[in-house]
Amino acid sequence: MGLMDRIRGEFIDIIEWTDDGRDTIVWRFPRHGNEIKMGARLVVRESQVAVFVNEGRLADVYQPGTYTLSTQNMPVLSTLKGWKYGFESPFKAEVYFVTTRQFTDFKWGTQNPVILRDAEFGMVRVRAFGTFAAKVVDAAALLRELVGTDPQFRTEEVGEHLRQLIVSKLGSALGSSGVPLLDLAARQDGIGRQLADALTQELTSTGIAIPRFYIENISVPPEIEAAIDTRSRMAITGNLDDYAKLQAADAIPLAAANPGTGGDALGLGVGMALGQRVVQSMSGTAASSAAATPEPPRPAPAADVPPPLPTAPRWFLAVAGRQQGPYDESALAGQVAAGNLNRTTLVWRSGQAAWQPADQVPELASLLADVPPPLPPQG
Repeated sequence: MGLMDRIRGEFIDIIEWTDDGRDTIVWRFPRHGNEIKMGARLVVRESQVAVFVNEGRLADVYQPGTYTLSTQNMPVLSTLKGWKYGFESPFKAEVYFVTTRQFTDFKWGTQNPVILRDAEFGMVRVRAFGTFAAKVVDAAALLRELVGTDPQFRTEEVGEHLRQLIVSKLGSALGSSGVPLLDLAARQDGIGRQLADALTQELTSTGIAIPRFYIENISVPPEIEAAIDTRSRMAITGNLDDYAKLQAADAIPLAAANPGTGGDALGLGVGMALGQRVVQSMSGTAASSAAATPEPPRPAPAADVPPPLPTAPRWFLAVAGRQQGPYDESALAGQVAAGNLNRTTLVWRSGQAAWQPADQVPELASLLADVPPPLPPQG
């Protein structure tokens, strides 16, 4: 402090602070040698308190208002100084102005996911982010626990501590809320109030309270989102069988739009699968009716009735990396003509241990008799 500042301090008799920023929580009034004239005026504005500190000990705390400093309105400091007769000489004390308004620009977020145990989805990793407000409710405790002798204590000095505390409390708050994962979005306000109360209680010793806590978003991993979407579609279709039919119906236009990749055969296979499901459904209905209504006894079959004809094998082809089929032998001839079945095409039917090239399957030798082998490499 220069000579002019020191001289100016001798004449200043008003102690006040006009906050020109939005991030200062505590500001120490500058005075050369911390000397304050007896009878000086102290101005404490709304959303402020002033704290006098004498030789490292907290003394008087002043709420908003205008005060003329004297031994009568400084009871604690007067006791510390031992003034018995109301001396009018200057005295030394540090004056800290503490902002008591809300600071609403704090942001928080989970850098690492929080693991929750959900009754429906099991162990789930969630992330969340949002904002919160903080305010000083006990200026003396704040000076003792966090500020110390810092002449200008800003929000950035306490923001990281608050964010770490929030993340440590978030998992327990979500886990103890008993809210299913699918209902978290609808219960964000209630969880936010629960967290605000828990954080305020945790910060009691520092003189800080969290009056408002907002959860803007709770997100889950992509695989959980996909499972939720699948369950939504299943709920719309009604049951698993209908959902399988819906998937097959969705595949038909995709196959038709890509004829070069075996779309016709895929469409045929999907149609056959749908037909089989309809037959199974009808068979199930018939079986249920038969079970409900007793069937009269049938005569024994005659001795000369032949057994049922053997079932023709059903073949599957691997075309362009995609499974196609099933085909009977007559349909395989069409696949040979279309170029989808040749000597090197991988085929499979029930009873085979693995896919095999068509020329290694004896049953297909007659179909491939007129199919030439692959051309030799061109050198």
